[in-house]
Amino acid sequence: MHLFRNSNPKALFAPLALAVAAVLSPGKGEAGMIDKDGMEPWEICGMCHSLDGISPMAKFPKLAGQRAAYIEKQFRDIHEGRRTNDGGQMQAIVTEVDPDDLPSIASYFAALPAPPPTAPGEDTTSHAEDLFNEGGDDTPACLTCHGSTSSDVPLAPWLEAQHEEYLEKQLTEFKQGDRTNDLDGVMRSIAARLSEKEIADLASYIAAQPRPERSP
Repeated sequence: MHLFRNSNPKALFAPLALAVAAVLSPGKGEAGMIDKDGMEPWEICGMCHSLDGISPMAKFPKLAGQRAAYIEKQFRDIHEGRRTNDGGQMQAIVTEVDPDDLPSIASYFAALPAPPPTAPGEDTTSHAEDLFNEGGDDTPACLTCHGSTSSDVPLAPWLEAQHEEYLEKQLTEFKQGDRTNDLDGVMRSIAARLSEKEIADLASYIAAQPRPERSP
């Protein structure tokens, strides 16, 4: 797993991620803690997610090439308390961002090139490939939603080439009910049917997949 990939010189803010996370730990975050003079609005996000959108730490998801509408939804869900499984860092940092800047922030990261996939994990199984592409006995294929651009399908993020550990954490927290901002409980219902090994294998498989070109 390549947790410290930093392929773009513009990602110079990434080394500050630990400091930002420490300052904005639960109970300590206050608006106005960051000097934003002269900064573009997305540079605040770049402190943790990297300015090239390919964060070097699995704690922070890669935003490069992600659906702009999905980025906006997660920001608003955290800001309004519908998503709280982030350890408090995002709950604090959203107070530093003007909501009016959110569309430009989301568009900035969505326009960046998608991240490259990681090397496949040793324990990846063909079952994980089947779950992702075809589905299981009682679960739909991940690509049913996460590969669809149809307006009839609930908004879902692109998953390929995301941090393996981040994917595993989100699936586990959906399974355990610690993340609850999925539309109509769809992800909680699906994740509840997956075993811990299936979740780990899926995360490893998905992280190693190149992301095809898609229109949001």
